[in-house]
Amino acid sequence: MPKPSVAELRPVVHPPGVKDRRSGEHWAGRLYMRELSLRIDRHLVPTSVTPNQLTYLMTLFGVLAAPALLVPGIPGAVLGVLAVQLYLLLDCVDGEIARWKKQFSLSGVYLDRVGAYLTDAAVLVGFGMRAADLFGDGRIDWLWAFLGTLAALGAVLIKAETDLVGVARHQGGLPPVKEAASEPRSSGVALARRAASALKFHRLVLGVEASLLILVLAVIDQLRGDLFFTRLGVAVLAGIALVQTLLHLVSVLASSRLK
Repeated sequence: MPKPSVAELRPVVHPPGVKDRRSGEHWAGRLYMRELSLRIDRHLVPTSVTPNQLTYLMTLFGVLAAPALLVPGIPGAVLGVLAVQLYLLLDCVDGEIARWKKQFSLSGVYLDRVGAYLTDAAVLVGFGMRAADLFGDGRIDWLWAFLGTLAALGAVLIKAETDLVGVARHQGGLPPVKEAASEPRSSGVALARRAASALKFHRLVLGVEASLLILVLAVIDQLRGDLFFTRLGVAVLAGIALVQTLLHLVSVLASSRLK
Protein backbone atom coordinates (compact mmCIF):
# COMPACT_ATOMS: atom_id res chain seq x y z
CA MET A 1 0.00 0.00 0.00
CA PRO A 2 1.52 3.37 -0.99
CA LYS A 3 1.95 6.06 1.63
CA PRO A 4 -0.75 8.73 1.41
CA SER A 5 0.32 12.35 1.35
CA VAL A 6 -0.42 14.75 4.17
CA ALA A 7 -2.92 16.49 1.88
CA GLU A 8 -4.75 13.19 1.33
CA LEU A 9 -4.74 12.34 5.01
CA ARG A 10 -5.90 15.68 6.39
CA PRO A 11 -9.58 15.73 5.32
CA VAL A 12 -10.08 12.14 6.48
CA VAL A 13 -8.24 12.13 9.81
CA HIS A 14 -9.02 15.76 10.67
CA PRO A 15 -12.71 16.05 9.81
CA PRO A 16 -14.49 19.33 10.65
CA GLY A 17 -14.80 19.84 14.39
CA VAL A 18 -11.86 17.70 15.53
CA LYS A 19 -9.66 20.67 16.43
CA ASP A 20 -12.59 22.74 17.69
CA ARG A 21 -13.92 20.38 20.34
CA ARG A 22 -14.35 22.36 23.53
CA SER A 23 -13.30 19.60 25.93
CA GLY A 24 -11.91 16.94 23.64
CA GLU A 25 -8.92 18.64 22.03
CA HIS A 26 -5.85 19.76 23.93
CA TRP A 27 -4.36 23.18 23.14
CA ALA A 28 -1.07 21.50 22.22
CA GLY A 29 -2.92 19.37 19.69
CA ARG A 30 -4.36 22.44 18.00
CA LEU A 31 -1.09 24.36 18.23
CA TYR A 32 1.41 21.82 16.87
CA MET A 33 0.83 18.14 17.64
CA ARG A 34 -1.90 17.52 15.04
CA GLU A 35 0.45 18.71 12.32
CA LEU A 36 3.24 16.46 13.58
CA SER A 37 0.91 13.49 13.92
CA LEU A 38 -0.04 13.77 10.24
CA ARG A 39 3.61 13.18 9.32
CA ILE A 40 3.66 10.07 11.51
CA ASP A 41 0.31 8.81 10.17
CA ARG A 42 1.50 8.50 6.60
CA HIS A 43 4.23 6.06 7.63
CA LEU A 44 1.89 3.95 9.80
CA VAL A 45 -1.10 3.74 7.46
CA PRO A 46 0.48 1.13 5.13
CA THR A 47 1.45 -1.09 8.09
CA SER A 48 -0.61 -3.58 10.08
CA VAL A 49 -0.38 -1.47 13.24
CA THR A 50 -3.81 -1.08 14.86
CA PRO A 51 -5.19 1.94 16.72
CA ASN A 52 -5.44 -0.06 19.95
CA GLN A 53 -1.77 -1.04 19.75
CA LEU A 54 -0.90 2.63 19.45
CA THR A 55 -3.10 3.39 22.46
CA TYR A 56 -1.24 0.80 24.54
CA LEU A 57 2.05 2.41 23.51
CA MET A 58 0.62 5.84 24.28
CA THR A 59 -0.27 4.73 27.81
CA LEU A 60 3.19 3.22 28.32
CA PHE A 61 4.89 6.52 27.49
CA GLY A 62 2.51 8.38 29.79
CA VAL A 63 3.22 6.06 32.72
CA LEU A 64 6.99 6.27 32.08
CA ALA A 65 6.80 9.95 33.04
CA ALA A 66 6.76 8.90 36.71
CA PRO A 67 10.12 7.06 36.79
CA ALA A 68 11.59 9.66 34.41
CA LEU A 69 10.88 12.40 36.96
CA LEU A 70 12.82 10.48 39.59
CA VAL A 71 16.04 11.31 37.73
CA PRO A 72 17.47 14.26 39.70
CA GLY A 73 17.85 17.74 38.28
CA ILE A 74 16.97 19.13 34.89
CA PRO A 75 17.60 15.84 32.97
CA GLY A 76 14.75 14.12 34.82
CA ALA A 77 12.38 17.01 34.15
CA VAL A 78 13.31 16.97 30.46
CA LEU A 79 12.70 13.20 30.30
CA GLY A 80 9.31 13.74 31.95
CA VAL A 81 8.32 16.33 29.34
CA LEU A 82 9.52 14.05 26.54
CA ALA A 83 7.50 11.09 27.86
CA VAL A 84 4.34 13.20 28.08
CA GLN A 85 4.86 14.70 24.63
CA LEU A 86 5.20 11.20 23.15
CA TYR A 87 2.00 10.28 24.97
CA LEU A 88 0.25 13.29 23.44
CA LEU A 89 1.59 12.51 19.97
CA LEU A 90 0.30 8.93 20.09
CA ASP A 91 -2.99 10.16 21.55
CA CYS A 92 -3.44 12.07 18.29
CA VAL A 93 -2.10 9.31 16.05
CA ASP A 94 -4.25 6.44 17.36
CA GLY A 95 -7.51 8.24 16.61
CA GLU A 96 -6.29 9.42 13.22
CA ILE A 97 -5.25 5.91 12.19
CA ALA A 98 -8.65 4.67 13.38
CA ARG A 99 -10.41 7.19 11.13
CA TRP A 100 -8.27 6.36 8.10
CA LYS A 101 -8.58 2.58 8.50
CA LYS A 102 -12.17 2.80 9.81
CA GLN A 103 -11.17 0.66 12.80
CA PHE A 104 -13.41 2.06 15.52
CA SER A 105 -14.18 0.23 18.75
CA LEU A 106 -15.53 0.86 22.23
CA SER A 107 -12.43 -0.79 23.62
CA GLY A 108 -10.36 1.89 21.89
CA VAL A 109 -12.39 4.66 23.53
CA TYR A 110 -12.09 2.93 26.89
CA LEU A 111 -8.32 2.40 26.59
CA ASP A 112 -7.85 6.02 25.57
CA ARG A 113 -9.57 7.20 28.76
CA VAL A 114 -7.54 4.78 30.88
CA GLY A 115 -4.37 6.17 29.31
CA ALA A 116 -5.42 9.73 30.13
CA TYR A 117 -6.15 8.82 33.75
CA LEU A 118 -2.85 6.99 34.20
CA THR A 119 -0.73 9.69 32.57
CA ASP A 120 -2.08 12.54 34.68
CA ALA A 121 -1.66 10.42 37.81
CA ALA A 122 1.85 9.27 36.85
CA VAL A 123 3.12 12.81 36.32
CA LEU A 124 1.81 14.05 39.67
CA VAL A 125 2.96 11.01 41.64
CA GLY A 126 6.37 11.31 39.99
CA PHE A 127 6.40 15.02 40.88
CA GLY A 128 5.73 14.21 44.52
CA MET A 129 8.44 11.54 44.62
CA ARG A 130 10.83 13.98 42.95
CA ALA A 131 10.09 16.57 45.66
CA ALA A 132 10.66 13.92 48.34
CA ASP A 133 14.25 13.66 47.03
CA LEU A 134 14.05 9.90 46.76
CA PHE A 135 17.61 9.47 45.49
CA GLY A 136 19.18 12.42 47.23
CA ASP A 137 21.88 12.35 49.86
CA GLY A 138 19.63 13.49 52.70
CA ARG A 139 16.53 12.14 54.45
CA ILE A 140 13.56 11.27 52.26
CA ASP A 141 10.66 13.58 53.12
CA TRP A 142 7.55 11.51 52.44
CA LEU A 143 5.24 14.49 52.99
CA TRP A 144 5.89 15.61 49.40
CA ALA A 145 5.27 12.13 48.04
CA PHE A 146 1.95 12.15 49.89
CA LEU A 147 1.00 15.57 48.49
CA GLY A 148 1.92 14.47 44.96
CA THR A 149 -0.26 11.37 45.35
CA LEU A 150 -3.07 13.58 46.72
CA ALA A 151 -2.77 15.80 43.64
CA ALA A 152 -2.89 12.70 41.42
CA LEU A 153 -6.02 11.47 43.17
CA GLY A 154 -7.67 14.84 42.63
CA ALA A 155 -6.74 14.89 38.94
CA VAL A 156 -8.23 11.42 38.47
CA LEU A 157 -11.40 12.33 40.37
CA ILE A 158 -11.92 15.42 38.21
CA LYS A 159 -11.87 13.24 35.08
CA ALA A 160 -14.08 10.65 36.76
CA GLU A 161 -16.67 13.28 37.69
CA THR A 162 -16.98 14.19 34.01
CA ASP A 163 -17.03 10.62 32.73
CA LEU A 164 -19.54 9.47 35.35
CA VAL A 165 -22.10 11.92 33.98
CA GLY A 166 -22.28 9.73 30.87
CA VAL A 167 -22.50 6.60 33.01
CA ALA A 168 -25.33 8.04 35.11
CA ARG A 169 -27.29 9.20 32.05
CA HIS A 170 -26.86 5.84 30.33
CA GLN A 171 -28.05 3.93 33.38
CA GLY A 172 -30.98 6.32 33.67
CA GLY A 173 -31.95 5.73 30.04
CA LEU A 174 -31.09 9.29 28.98
CA PRO A 175 -29.28 10.33 25.77
CA PRO A 176 -25.73 11.73 25.88
CA VAL A 177 -25.47 15.15 27.46
CA LYS A 178 -25.60 18.22 25.23
CA GLU A 179 -23.06 21.04 25.57
CA ALA A 180 -25.68 23.52 26.74
CA ALA A 181 -26.58 21.26 29.67
CA SER A 182 -23.12 21.75 31.17
CA GLU A 183 -23.92 25.36 32.04
CA PRO A 184 -24.76 25.67 35.77
CA ARG A 185 -28.31 26.69 36.60
CA SER A 186 -27.11 28.90 39.47
CA SER A 187 -25.78 32.29 38.37
CA GLY A 188 -23.22 32.26 41.20
CA VAL A 189 -21.84 28.87 40.21
CA ALA A 190 -21.85 29.90 36.55
CA LEU A 191 -19.81 33.01 37.40
CA ALA A 192 -17.32 30.97 39.44
CA ARG A 193 -16.99 28.48 36.61
CA ARG A 194 -16.33 31.22 34.05
CA ALA A 195 -13.71 32.77 36.33
CA ALA A 196 -11.94 29.42 36.80
CA SER A 197 -12.12 28.77 33.07
CA ALA A 198 -10.60 32.16 32.30
CA LEU A 199 -7.73 31.69 34.75
CA LYS A 200 -7.03 28.12 33.52
CA PHE A 201 -5.39 27.25 36.85
CA HIS A 202 -7.16 23.89 36.90
CA ARG A 203 -5.20 22.78 33.84
CA LEU A 204 -2.00 22.70 35.88
CA VAL A 205 -2.94 19.27 37.26
CA LEU A 206 -3.12 17.79 33.74
CA GLY A 207 -0.13 15.79 32.52
CA VAL A 208 1.06 18.11 29.75
CA GLU A 209 0.84 21.32 31.75
CA ALA A 210 2.20 19.73 34.93
CA SER A 211 5.24 18.32 33.11
CA LEU A 212 6.08 21.74 31.66
CA LEU A 213 5.68 23.35 35.07
CA ILE A 214 7.98 20.73 36.59
CA LEU A 215 10.65 21.58 34.01
CA VAL A 216 10.43 25.31 34.77
CA LEU A 217 10.67 24.64 38.51
CA ALA A 218 13.62 22.28 37.97
CA VAL A 219 15.53 25.03 36.16
CA ILE A 220 14.85 27.50 38.99
CA ASP A 221 15.85 24.98 41.64
CA GLN A 222 19.02 24.17 39.72
CA LEU A 223 19.99 27.84 39.98
CA ARG A 224 19.12 27.89 43.69
CA GLY A 225 20.73 24.56 44.52
CA ASP A 226 17.73 23.12 46.38
CA LEU A 227 14.18 21.78 45.88
CA PHE A 228 12.27 24.73 47.32
CA PHE A 229 10.22 25.61 44.22
CA THR A 230 9.65 21.97 43.29
CA ARG A 231 8.17 21.37 46.73
CA LEU A 232 6.16 24.57 46.56
CA GLY A 233 4.81 23.41 43.18
CA VAL A 234 3.72 20.05 44.63
CA ALA A 235 1.86 21.79 47.46
CA VAL A 236 0.17 24.22 45.06
CA LEU A 237 -0.93 21.45 42.67
CA ALA A 238 -2.29 19.39 45.56
CA GLY A 239 -4.35 22.40 46.65
CA ILE A 240 -5.57 23.09 43.13
CA ALA A 241 -6.55 19.44 42.63
CA LEU A 242 -8.57 19.31 45.85
CA VAL A 243 -10.33 22.63 45.25
CA GLN A 244 -11.05 21.79 41.62
CA THR A 245 -12.42 18.36 42.56
CA LEU A 246 -14.96 20.01 44.84
CA LEU A 247 -15.79 22.85 42.42
CA HIS A 248 -16.23 20.45 39.50
CA LEU A 249 -18.55 18.25 41.54
CA VAL A 250 -20.65 21.27 42.49
CA SER A 251 -20.65 22.39 38.84
CA VAL A 252 -21.95 19.02 37.66
CA LEU A 253 -24.68 18.90 40.30
CA ALA A 254 -25.68 22.53 39.65
CA SER A 255 -25.99 22.00 35.87
CA SER A 256 -28.62 20.15 33.84
CA ARG A 257 -26.25 17.31 32.95
CA LEU A 258 -28.01 14.93 35.34
CA LYS A 259 -31.50 16.01 34.34
